[in-house]
Amino acid sequence: MGNQKILVIDDEPKIRRFIEIALHTQNYDVFLAETGLKGIQILLEKTPDLVILDLGLPDMDGHEVLQEIRKWSNIPVIVLSARPDEKQKVLLLDTGANDYVTKPFNIQELFARIRVLLRNRHTFVDIPKIFNDGYLYINITEHIVKINEVMVSLTKKEFQLLALLFKHQGEIVEQIDIIRELWGNTHTEDTHYLRILTKKLRDKLGSHISTAKYITTISGVGLRFELCKESK
Repeated sequence: MGNQKILVIDDEPKIRRFIEIALHTQNYDVFLAETGLKGIQILLEKTPDLVILDLGLPDMDGHEVLQEIRKWSNIPVIVLSARPDEKQKVLLLDTGANDYVTKPFNIQELFARIRVLLRNRHTFVDIPKIFNDGYLYINITEHIVKINEVMVSLTKKEFQLLALLFKHQGEIVEQIDIIRELWGNTHTEDTHYLRILTKKLRDKLGSHISTAKYITTISGVGLRFELCKESK
């Protein structure tokens, strides 16, 4: 069995180098990325066991990177930040960060936090990236949706809704949580946004309430993605 792999996403060369050298002393394999986009690409290609993510990146905010990762993976993520903001810390943990370390940090403390998360690695089950039942094909990472091998053109919001439900397939996702995820906290009363979007997505998937295909409505609660009852 090989060494455990850690991806470090940080735009400061000195910090990257410092963490890389320190992690090598603990026998970790290390991948480095100076931008959010490169970090996401490495995550897809190299499948590391843990991510150390800085917030101040040149191309994307670290919070955006975390949101993107959480669309398709439950890999443990430790956020590094020079911003000791309690509200931001809570927001990041709510978004899906597993731990939060403020710069400057003690390297031994970082090692300890890494060990705890990697010990519990089995509890972080990766979300499937592809769904294919012979009729509907979804590739979350490539943003591809097909019906009977024919590409389906979805808007950004339509794909976000499908990806969110797919991420929690088999589970009920509450209406208010969907609205917050897609439109933000200021739109929690705008339930008609979700009704309209759901109808458009169902129409494109050939999925209607009467046949309960893929997207099921639980009245007064939310939506659920499940295997089409009419598919093989």
